[in-house]
Amino acid sequence: MNKLRQLQAYKRHQVTTTDSATALLLLYQGTIDSLNRAQASMAAGDMAVKGREILRANDIINQFLISLDYEIGGELIKNLEALYIYMLEQILLANAKNDPAPLIVVVSLLSTLKSGWEEAIATQRKQVAQGKP
Repeated sequence: MNKLRQLQAYKRHQVTTTDSATALLLLYQGTIDSLNRAQASMAAGDMAVKGREILRANDIINQFLISLDYEIGGELIKNLEALYIYMLEQILLANAKNDPAPLIVVVSLLSTLKSGWEEAIATQRKQVAQGKP
């Protein structure tokens, strides 16, 4: 099995055997990676890869959007919804104009969200380990 296939198999195993918090972080990182590859593809003039990577990032952000739970989330969910919609608009703009600048903005936003989730997850896991609810 070549190295690429081994890596793909490892990633599939990682996603299918992980908890939901880790899966969320993997999705954030995957979206960031896709947008970074889209930026590099724009610079290289590789429109096929750009399109594939933008579509992948768009699909994940859309999944974040439709997964929001408005009944328990309150104002936070409304803010996340607005942010995800803004990200989708920026990705569309970047794709239409072949301009990496909006992707840089989205990567920054996703990185901030991912960092926040990492901190929240670490805090929650620490509390569980200490026997706190």
